[in-house]
Formats: sequence, structure tokens, C-alpha cells
Amino acid sequence: MPGFAIPELLAANARRYDGLRGWLAELPAIVADLADRWSLRVGEPFQPGGQCAWVAPAAGRDGGELALKVGFRFPVAEERDEAAGLSLWDGNGTVRLHASHQAPSWFALLLERCIPGTQLARVLPEPEQDLVVARLLQRLWGTSPAGVAFRPLSEMCAVWADRFEQDYPGSADKIDPGLARDGIAMFRALPGTADRHALLCTDLHAENILAARREPWLVVDPKPYVGDPAYDVLQHMINCDDRLATDPAGLAARMADLARLDRDRVRRWLFARCVQESIGSSLMGQAAKRLAPR
Repeated sequence: MPGFAIPELLAANARRYDGLRGWLAELPAIVADLADRWSLRVGEPFQPGGQCAWVAPAAGRDGGELALKVGFRFPVAEERDEAAGLSLWDGNGTVRLHASHQAPSWFALLLERCIPGTQLARVLPEPEQDLVVARLLQRLWGTSPAGVAFRPLSEMCAVWADRFEQDYPGSADKIDPGLARDGIAMFRALPGTADRHALLCTDLHAENILAARREPWLVVDPKPYVGDPAYDVLQHMINCDDRLATDPAGLAARMADLARLDRDRVRRWLFARCVQESIGSSLMGQAAKRLAPR
């Protein structure tokens, strides 16, 4: 595709996934059509970019600073409700959605551009990231999901648990069978025992929080589901390798306190998620052992 840049991480992922590679061949025409549809001047994509979407700065007819995101639709469709969630949050802790367009194999979002757009992970150490993550999540949970058919968290957990149970028998690097059985059973059961439900981000971590002008930090790339708020601190925690290795229970307690959640529930969620992520990861396996209920 001469003259059309593909971000580094997206290109690398396309080399592993045939469907994504075929979609990339169509991407220049898709971007050109969207630029015409929304009267945009589109720049070069952000580098190194994400693994499943092409994102670039854009300017509207009035010169407004925007970002164009064109994403591939995977069979699991985790990205399905991003536009609906951003529309409901309406800039309350997230980037604002200006327009969206859906197609069978891809979706497009016209978004507020974060300037300077620096990732939280590159600016603050993890203990300070904890504070930002907890504050943003509490804001997101305050938005009612009423009127939109978001999927329940239980649906996502069931898909991930099924995948774990399919992959576990053939894995060379796996945790004790009893621990695996208990953890994945808890992963399936926890969504149904929540006494509170909220509109969740489900993928909030320090690389999905960007520095901006309108607010110090804004959330990008949410994957909305409705369910237990205690789940929503997990993605940040499983990215905190050092603390997960040395004191996962202390990390769970800290995030529970900062986000005003039940400590025991957050710890059980972290145990179950570490089990679910443990195939091929000694870090997750060791954390699961430390967190296992006794």
C-alpha cells in the first residue's frame, strides 16, 4: 500500500492473523471514504499504534482537532459497544465521541483528540497511576446504562473461561489442576453474585489513559459491559508486574480502598483473573497461588 502508513503494532498483528491482513488491504479506501463522509483532513497514524485499529489525527472543516479511529471487527466483538459507551459517558472522564459509522467487518469513530496525548504509563509511577485509575473508574460507574442493551459482564467471563478450559489441557506451562478448577469456577460465578451493577470500562489501564487539555486525563478505548464494579480495577492491576509478583493481596487491597470497593471481593476477582491469564505466564500463576482462598 504505497503512501498509506500502517502503524507498527497493527502491522505486526496482521502478520499473525489472516483476517486482519485482508482488512488492511481495504483500509486506504475505507479511510478515504470516511474523510469524504465527515469532511476530514487525515494525518499519518499514531505510532506504534494499537494492535486492532488504525488511529490518526484529523481536522474537521472548522479546523477542530479530532482523531479518526478505524477498527477491525473480531469474532469475539469485544469492541462492539465502544461507541455506545462513549456516547453515554459524553466526555465525563472519557474522550468525546463526535460521530460513528458501522460496517460488517469494521467500525469507525470520530473522536476528541487528546493533546498532548501522552500515556499515563509514561508519566507517573504505578502508585500514582492507582489514584488516577480509581478516580476515573468511579466517574464512569456513575453513568446509568439504562436504555442501551449493553452485554452483561457474565457473558464476557463465560467466553474467557471457555477459552481457558479449551487451552488448559494442552498447555505445557500451567498451574495446578485444582487451583485452575477453583479459579475458573470463581471467574464464572463472581458476576452473578454482585450486589451492584454499573457501566464498566473493562479495559482500563495506564496505556488507555491519555493526557489532555480539557481534563488532565481522559480514558480511550473502553470495552463497555454492565456488571460488578469490582471487576473494573483488574486490568490495571494485572499490568503492575512488580507488585503482582511481590504482594498481589496488598495491591488488591489498595485498589479496593481507592475505588471504594469491598477488599475481599476485589481479591477474589484478582485471583480468578490471574488463573484465567495463567496459561504460559509464570507471573500470573504465582500470583494466583498467593491469592488463592484458604
